[in-house]
Amino acid sequence: MGLNIREIIHRKEIEIPELAGKTICIDAFNSLYQFLSSVRQADGTPLMDNKKQITSHLSGIFYRNVSLLSDGLKLIYVFDGEAPALKSKTHKKRQETRDLAKEKYSEAKQTDDLAGMRKFSSQLLRLDDEMIKESKELLEAMGIPVVQSLSEGESECAYLCKIKKDIYASASQDYDSLLFGAPKLIRNLTLSRKRKTFSGWIEIKPEIIELDNVLNSLEINLDQLICLGILVGTDYNPKGIPGIGQKRALEIVRKFKQPVLIFEEVAQRIHTLPEQDQFDWTEIFELFHKPKINDSDLKFEKVNEEKIKEILVNRHDFSLERVERQLEKLRDLEEKKKQKGLGEWM
Repeated sequence: MGLNIREIIHRKEIEIPELAGKTICIDAFNSLYQFLSSVRQADGTPLMDNKKQITSHLSGIFYRNVSLLSDGLKLIYVFDGEAPALKSKTHKKRQETRDLAKEKYSEAKQTDDLAGMRKFSSQLLRLDDEMIKESKELLEAMGIPVVQSLSEGESECAYLCKIKKDIYASASQDYDSLLFGAPKLIRNLTLSRKRKTFSGWIEIKPEIIELDNVLNSLEINLDQLICLGILVGTDYNPKGIPGIGQKRALEIVRKFKQPVLIFEEVAQRIHTLPEQDQFDWTEIFELFHKPKINDSDLKFEKVNEEKIKEILVNRHDFSLERVERQLEKLRDLEEKKKQKGLGEWM
């Protein structure tokens, strides 16, 4: 789901080459679900091996990240830990969405509606423990560090970006990263660079959002931005407050400024919500302000080609020829690094 504040957030399109030489912290679950959703067959069926095991996420990890690494980016993947108890409402809502999608997919299948099948099938899949484990294995074999967050991956990404000067930005599709204080957020980084629509193919470019620019343009501070998010609806209170959209929420946080005063203004509205949609704003505010953090040592290891082939080719029937072509790109990249290092030494 994620926070919807798109209408009021200033974004700037960038080109991938602008990120060359920069280290990006990627919200792993966010990207893996993108791969599951986008790497599919025409009828929406995910890619599978000969044993009917889903491989869409592994395909996305391998091919998309080889492309990004070849463009000179350094990547770190951060995985979710234990979700806060408050997120149970979002999990319940997602399950309801999956149940509805399952019905719609069955209807589309009965009428051979390929577009409908593809649309609704993307909402059905979930990451299981084995998929997460193999995703980590593959990333590490590619020389990409993996960080296990204690809680939300987005909060860990934001934390690492704040404390480590060599990390340039956090990457996620969700704006929640800004509420966790990510100095820079990049969207569309792990998406395919082209997307097919009913009117043809369109180019997808990364977008960069800088927190300082957001706060300055909206004329608010981070506390007010967190309050704005809570008013609109976060993963911890998905419904938000009905009748208060992005622009109205911005007016309220600008006028009342302090969190206590902001929520005194809307207290009656919160109390009139159905019981299951009511929330304690202080609990949500604290989750964004003081999330559980894992202080991780980051180390970029060498590519393990044999491990990559063992995972993709031996376990999951990927084409050895296609995998070898991608590995050649990683070898070329490693050779360029050596030559650059030698040149700097001389």
